[in-house]
Amino acid sequence: MKRHHWLLGSVLLVCLFIYATELFADDREALKAFETVLKVFQSPRCQNCHIPGDSPLQFDSGKPHGMNVVRGLDGKGAAGLPCATCHAEANPPPGYDPKAPPGAPHWSLPPAAHKMAWIGLPPDKLCAMIKDRSSNGDRDFAALIKHVSEDKLVLWGWNPGGNREPVPVPHAIFVEQFKAWADAGGPCPQGS
Repeated sequence: MKRHHWLLGSVLLVCLFIYATELFADDREALKAFETVLKVFQSPRCQNCHIPGDSPLQFDSGKPHGMNVVRGLDGKGAAGLPCATCHAEANPPPGYDPKAPPGAPHWSLPPAAHKMAWIGLPPDKLCAMIKDRSSNGDRDFAALIKHVSEDKLVLWGWNPGGNREPVPVPHAIFVEQFKAWADAGGPCPQGS
């Protein structure tokens, strides 16, 4: 009888080890996918609007926006100077000044209530913030995937016009990696 318990215990330990190994392998793959997500979120196309303060940044260098532009409560600028004053629904045609204001539908910053500010955040904190529904616009993983896949303002980052550098990862690869990370439950890297 004792031998039977020992054998059963050994089998359970082996199964637990196999399960844990697979779980850690899944986390490793998801964390590798998150490295791609991180590259996108830390590009100027994303960081210029995902700011901790209330004044957006501009250009690839992330200079403070001219003309004292501010977020406003809804993220669409101050009363009397909304973003749409200068930013149209599309980029200006080629041949315009390459520093002319770019455009995309619903040009704005995240609203003041959930700024989604990630400039300067270490990867573990950025990861946690992306998943935190109280700071990401109340989006679950499905809504986040839809947002990064279809939102026209997000998509603008891959076609920013002028002499702006696009997001450094092709959009299809970014979405694929975002889904892989989300499908694994969105594990976050360890803090430093």
